[in-house]
Amino acid sequence: MSDYDRKPTKHIPECRLNVFSGIDKITRELGKALHRKGRVIALECYPGVDVDTVFSLCDKLRIERIIDTRNLFKDYDYIQEYLRAFLTDDRVFGRMYYGALDDFLDENAVVEAKQEIVEDESVFAVVGTGASLVIDADVLVYLDINRWEIQLRYRKGMPNLLTHNPDEDTLRKIKQGYFVEWRIADKLKQMAFKSMDYFIDMNVSESPVMINSELFRKALRMDSSEPFRLVPYFDPGVWGGHWMEEHLGLGRNGSNYAWSFDGVPEEDSLRFDFDGVSLEMPAMNLVLSEPIALLGCKVYSRFGAEFPIRFDFLDTMGGENLSLQVHPSTEYIHRTFGMAYTQDESYYILDAAEDSCVYLGLTEDCDIPRMIADLKDANDGGRAFDAEKYVNVFPARKHDHFLIPAGTCHCSGRNTMVLEISATPYIFTFKLWDWGRLGLDGRPRPVHVDHGQHVIADRRTSWVKENLINQERTIVETDSYKEEHTGLHELEFIETRRFSIWSEVRISCHDSVNVLNLVEGDMCIVQSVDGSFSDYVVHYAETFIVPASVREYRIKADMGPVKVIQAYVRV
Repeated sequence: MSDYDRKPTKHIPECRLNVFSGIDKITRELGKALHRKGRVIALECYPGVDVDTVFSLCDKLRIERIIDTRNLFKDYDYIQEYLRAFLTDDRVFGRMYYGALDDFLDENAVVEAKQEIVEDESVFAVVGTGASLVIDADVLVYLDINRWEIQLRYRKGMPNLLTHNPDEDTLRKIKQGYFVEWRIADKLKQMAFKSMDYFIDMNVSESPVMINSELFRKALRMDSSEPFRLVPYFDPGVWGGHWMEEHLGLGRNGSNYAWSFDGVPEEDSLRFDFDGVSLEMPAMNLVLSEPIALLGCKVYSRFGAEFPIRFDFLDTMGGENLSLQVHPSTEYIHRTFGMAYTQDESYYILDAAEDSCVYLGLTEDCDIPRMIADLKDANDGGRAFDAEKYVNVFPARKHDHFLIPAGTCHCSGRNTMVLEISATPYIFTFKLWDWGRLGLDGRPRPVHVDHGQHVIADRRTSWVKENLINQERTIVETDSYKEEHTGLHELEFIETRRFSIWSEVRISCHDSVNVLNLVEGDMCIVQSVDGSFSDYVVHYAETFIVPASVREYRIKADMGPVKVIQAYVRV
């Protein structure tokens, strides 16, 4: 039986009076706040929150006048034309939008709404995305939803904020969220957090949970000063396998699980227990609210309030090859998509079968123009692409580490369990060849040879062997532990260290946030060296994060030898 915790939860003590579970308790508390502070409440909603539920909350509050912010946006057709250059015609890739939500509001409509509130002495609620921009409300409430829940709602027909597109291709909805809506919403969220009175978890519309702003900040301060885990999610895919079902306690779902985001704050959530009441929120709330304590001063000065490291699982055990792919150079991703840095990555082999392999780099005699021509022909319905003619295939064994700087052709082969340690921009995979498969939606999966051909680096077999495979170097070895450098390549900004621990080891954060995974052994304990946090238990395959503010910590092997992989930003 797996001890892997799929709902890791942080307990926040002494908070019962500031937690409100369910619409009745929430409306009673908000009613009291309105009575104390005034007559205007702003209910600021992250795109994807069920606004109809918010209206029912207003009904119970006995709000006299409601302003729906959806009526304050510019015309859908105008917005789509305005965003054409950012959304593009591609199913997956757009261009990053660096504007703000104000760009999409109708100035005249906003002025009229403000005037209505000022001139009418009724009790008002401004509801929806942008509510906090309409009026400086007496009570400000932020209603939030996890990024993964938004994507699930897209699949069920929920439209984007700025487009009426319920029947649109889900990939295009996600693209609009990723490149435009989530960006402007995060900017607004960061501003709203500074002045909000209450925060509501709206992931389960029928059972919202509210905390006051003091408790919200207390919970995030706690996470920014001690080890924690993110709530992972798991998703099936055409190449998916069965390892996670067995080792992470998922059970069979009817289609193979392909990946899990186990350490990606942009996608994952944080779960808190407030004296028996559970609340979830996007992990990005921590990044936006406590960036220096979490990331470290030097990492923050380089990346801003963004989390630059991601850990995820790729499961092909009993499945199929991933798509043959390549990631863009920093120059290309910035010029083409408006991103500040690229998707450098690596494959750490968590488990492997006898025939496990990794495709990596070009063969010595690869003719790149001929390769591109063959890829285009195969993707246009010609004969299948002969991947091994152009791309190296290396056997993969447990604890191998394959380094994949941007521009390197690669993919994991079947029967391989990968812990992917990467930079965070996670959608910039240029598929070159997908083995002729259809996606789970019955449509061809997007292939981007047109982008890929511009970024494929000329990295041949001998260079790959010398630079990208198992670059282990022992740093320290004692009777208690061994510390090894395993990567990443000097072209990548992430450093990885593997600790083989027989009793215990003291580890430095290196002035950076640390992301780690227990890659061998049943359990280990993360301990404070100064007593500032309680012992933190980690089980096999669990990814955990240690904030930069911790500076140093101890990992203890209590139930036999363990191995832990550590990643941090070279600063």
